Amino acid sequence: MSDDIATSHQPPAINLESLQQALGHSFREPRLLWRALTHSSYVNEHPEGGWGDNQRLEFLGDAVLDFVVGAWIYRNYPDFDEGRMTRLRAALVRTKTLAQFARQAGIGEALRLGYGEEEAGGREREANLCDAFEAVVGALYLDGGPAAVEAFVRPLLEPAAAETLALEADLDAKSRLQEWSQAELRVTPRYHIVAESGPDHAKTFEAEVLLGKKAAGRGTGHSKQAAEQAAALAAWGVILESETS
Repeated sequence: MSDDIATSHQPPAINLESLQQALGHSFREPRLLWRALTHSSYVNEHPEGGWGDNQRLEFLGDAVLDFVVGAWIYRNYPDFDEGRMTRLRAALVRTKTLAQFARQAGIGEALRLGYGEEEAGGREREANLCDAFEAVVGALYLDGGPAAVEAFVRPLLEPAAAETLALEADLDAKSRLQEWSQAELRVTPRYHIVAESGPDHAKTFEAEVLLGKKAAGRGTGHSKQAAEQAAALAAWGVILESETS
């Protein structure tokens, strides 16, 4: 038996039937799903339960998502070159997008959090939601293979990709923001990392972009560069809204 599911303890009596319906998959090994929903704060506060957290499944799910989303883009956008496919994939697997997918699937409501993390708003924290979504994808892959993952994520990807392309949000947000701010404000955007969280192998960074002295946007990502792109994208979204309102 895998170390991801081996334990002599039984999970708490929580009904996950509705979540499995949202995932479109009935788990043969329900412990995988329990593990995917278990935040490290829960493990720290309940060491007697023998439960591991979802970080290993998150690692696997991250890799699986890159492949499944890449393959989906390849099939559905035959006219895109490598650069455009790469940028669209990055937009679809960034922290903010995956956190939204997690909300749509009801993953946040099912998370097992420690008391402190719960009180601090951890159930709505984008980094937690993104990590849990990746962990659930990892659990789906182990229990049902790539087909189960694709069946779950495809309905989420289609509208998200359409919106991304409509806003041209798959393009280089930092370059677009710089061009606009230099032309309109005569300033160059400045970025700095305002927070880091998570273990060394799966860190999450939060970046802020300044236009002059004004904070224009914040974003998170699993690298500093990704966080800066997310911050630029957030700022660009505000600019587009103001110009069209």
